[in-house]
Amino acid sequence: MLPYPTEPAGRFEHPVIDSVTLRGNPLGDPHRRPLLVYLPPGYDEDRGRRYPVIYVTPGYGGHAGTWFNRTPFRRPHPELVDALYASGEVPPAIVVFADGWTRYGGSQFLNSPATGDYHSYLCDELVPWIDARYRTLADRDHRALAGKSTGGYVAMITPMLRPDLFGALATHAGDALFDVGYRSELTRRARLLRDLYDGSYDRFLKEFHTRVPGTKQGDFELMEVYAYASAYSADEDGTVRIPFDDTATLLPEVWNRWLAWDPVLLATRPAHAEALRSLRAIWIDAGNKDEYYLDFGATAFHRALKSAGVPDDRINYELFDGTHGAIEYRYPLALGWLSERMGV
Repeated sequence: MLPYPTEPAGRFEHPVIDSVTLRGNPLGDPHRRPLLVYLPPGYDEDRGRRYPVIYVTPGYGGHAGTWFNRTPFRRPHPELVDALYASGEVPPAIVVFADGWTRYGGSQFLNSPATGDYHSYLCDELVPWIDARYRTLADRDHRALAGKSTGGYVAMITPMLRPDLFGALATHAGDALFDVGYRSELTRRARLLRDLYDGSYDRFLKEFHTRVPGTKQGDFELMEVYAYASAYSADEDGTVRIPFDDTATLLPEVWNRWLAWDPVLLATRPAHAEALRSLRAIWIDAGNKDEYYLDFGATAFHRALKSAGVPDDRINYELFDGTHGAIEYRYPLALGWLSERMGV
């Protein structure tokens, strides 16, 4: 496989949304957000046709500038999307690659007093902005979310919170079953914080922002925990609460705030179970050797769907042979499956 870009059969646009919701966010992060919008083959020729829309949210650390990152022997996500719709084997769709970046590396697309209202940005601003500028089928039955890891987390929780907007989802190794996935990492990261920064996140953050990130052991692992805490356990004044103490013991009053955002537990709430039953299509997969044990999260989420009464014919669940990385070949499988269920 040649390591060079190919000429797309469809078309990519790179618009920028001037977000009112993100203006004045607590971290001073940009409120003008770049997007990547994929328009399938035929979009420019058939001016009367409207299309389903699939929103893709990035994993932790991902942003608008990383979608076209190219690794050896593999094609980047947008090129896989173009190849899928160029094949003509599935109904075409518009694909919107979203950006939820913060100076902590991500927002989980949740509203937080520590980072900003990224859930509102996605649901109340980005979706209508796209519908106003592109020929979309502007209803929940023709709108889906998809993503991997943190992006898969966003794909799981957002339709539960906003079933009026999203009628389908695809999650690849999405963050779920926090007591297994996150918990398995927190002890190791508590040790990094102790050994490198005397247990002080204030010291870590001060140092992190005064040198090139990634030049010291633990940089990204410690920042990732802080980003999650800023989304799940920030006080109203913006104070970020870390869920463990200096012995790596979980603090129940903080950890319970994290668990309140676990997709597996969210799915057990009556309103969210009803939302899940209303979805047209739910794709769940993960590698059976996922380093963060998110294969267990996928299984637990699937089991929660069954308990909620979601019909089997609306679910595609699979544990495949793989790890957390190098699974982008799974993305077009899911997008094609969603397109068939939302297409017209």
